[in-house]
Amino acid sequence: MPKIVSIHSYRGGTGKSNSTANIATAIARQGYRVGIIDADIQSPGIHTLFGLNPAKIDRTLNDFIWGYCAIADAAYNVTSVLNDQGTANSKIYLIPSSIKVNYISRILRERFDIEVLLDGFQSLIKDLHLDYLFIDTHPGLNQETLIFLKASDIVLLMLRPDRQDFQGTAITVDVARKLRLPNLLIMMNKVLKEYDFDDLRQQVEQIYKAPVVGILPESEDMLRLASSDIFCLKYPQHPVSQEIEKVAQEILSQKKQFSISDRLQISAQFQ
Repeated sequence: MPKIVSIHSYRGGTGKSNSTANIATAIARQGYRVGIIDADIQSPGIHTLFGLNPAKIDRTLNDFIWGYCAIADAAYNVTSVLNDQGTANSKIYLIPSSIKVNYISRILRERFDIEVLLDGFQSLIKDLHLDYLFIDTHPGLNQETLIFLKASDIVLLMLRPDRQDFQGTAITVDVARKLRLPNLLIMMNKVLKEYDFDDLRQQVEQIYKAPVVGILPESEDMLRLASSDIFCLKYPQHPVSQEIEKVAQEILSQKKQFSISDRLQISAQFQ
């Protein structure tokens, strides 16, 4: 049964999109069919990691939302990034959002029908025979994001060891508890190597009452790559890549909670 995974953070700058791309790729590499939706419509950018030239992107999530195309028509096969590191069954499809100013402005001005997008998830999973659909959400909490989280089988919350991140994540976790979100996981990023990772893990798990499935160290190599490639493919033995693999394994081990038809009724709770 396919699973929907939302990767979310309360604040920007946590490395959410980079982590989404790497975790999804790590799972695809093991022989799964993976889709990635850039649902950060106000500030999209995950397409950069997969080498998609914006000038050559003629269909986006925006076009589907406005009824100009089917969602599968906005899916780009980016499996080539694996460079033979996957299996014969490995597939990665990316649905980018538009970086055109007028497209972003229209979304902000007119909003969109969330039920159309949830229906699109169903169609995409069916048409592309996906095992996993990753949603790269917009930071913070708004109605659309809450519905994405509620519609997911797995929610991975990201934060840095920063007081603002800790406070914002506490708000997010509180909302998640009220929504009864299944399989709530936490991943920390950009953690200085001088920290005691085991102690930090225990503290965070005690605070949020949720498992910390990964702690990614601050990495100059990651900064140097500057989102020009998928880090775990370029540096498979790197400590960051090894931690990403652990997170991928945790996601693979999570049980499915909802049928696809269940998700299509979820948005009614927010009307």
